[in-house]
Amino acid sequence: MATALNALFEILSFTSIMVLIVLGLGIIASMMGIFNFAHGEFVLLGAYFTWFGHAHGAPVWLAMVLAPFAVGVIGFALERLVIRRFYDRPVMAMLGTYALAVVMRETVRGLIGGLYLNVPAPLVGSVSLGGLEFAQWRLAIIAITLLVILCSWTLLAMTSFGLRVRASLENPALARASGISTKAIYAITFTFGAALAGLAGALVVPIFSLFADLGLRFLIQGFLGVMLGGVGSFVGPILGAGVVGSASAALPWVISPVVADVLVFVAAIGVMKLLPNGILAGRRV
Repeated sequence: MATALNALFEILSFTSIMVLIVLGLGIIASMMGIFNFAHGEFVLLGAYFTWFGHAHGAPVWLAMVLAPFAVGVIGFALERLVIRRFYDRPVMAMLGTYALAVVMRETVRGLIGGLYLNVPAPLVGSVSLGGLEFAQWRLAIIAITLLVILCSWTLLAMTSFGLRVRASLENPALARASGISTKAIYAITFTFGAALAGLAGALVVPIFSLFADLGLRFLIQGFLGVMLGGVGSFVGPILGAGVVGSASAALPWVISPVVADVLVFVAAIGVMKLLPNGILAGRRV
């Protein structure tokens, strides 16, 4: 029983990381109608900036706080300089983000080489609950993810800015006719999604270490989560991330990790075959 509970705890913490990644990816896909192939590299940059800040003398918690802002600035610059030019051509936009992903990944590879670099967790040790030991940092990841979800939902559902975002999502032409600057909304949305990915990278780097292909680990799973949950809703990507993240973390406990990845992809594709628009298709929740 203790082993099962500890495994469940690790699955939950990994799923929390997937939720942050998929939430940002889903917001961008819902708002702009494109899939951002550079999203995994935003995770990589979040991990890299965390390592870089800590390696140059900053406390690791401060590096983790600053990393999402740095990634958000890069995301904003890329949106303004490149991506906004292809909103009316989704295929070109996806190719453009793929090219940006290659540039960012190879830039990091040039900076760190083929090394695996470690970053210490801000919280060490464990917490004893019911006779079981739970790592403090994994508990922190779960708590931070829940806080981000709550704040994001509040921003989108309870504020005037959220109303403008929802209007731009539902009917961009009518939103522009009503005086809403959809271009500004798109820029802010892309920046926010990039920052969420950067936060995920900052939180996960003490667990997985930093290496040049770190973002690739999460990119495909992120896409599966978005498609499984359904584009166009807030809860959908979170639900999809929960399913994909839980399965990806749980199956390697009982079968080979390679076989587990294949089963996750096959199962997700099967569900999308039955529900091509996602589990929450058409629901604006």
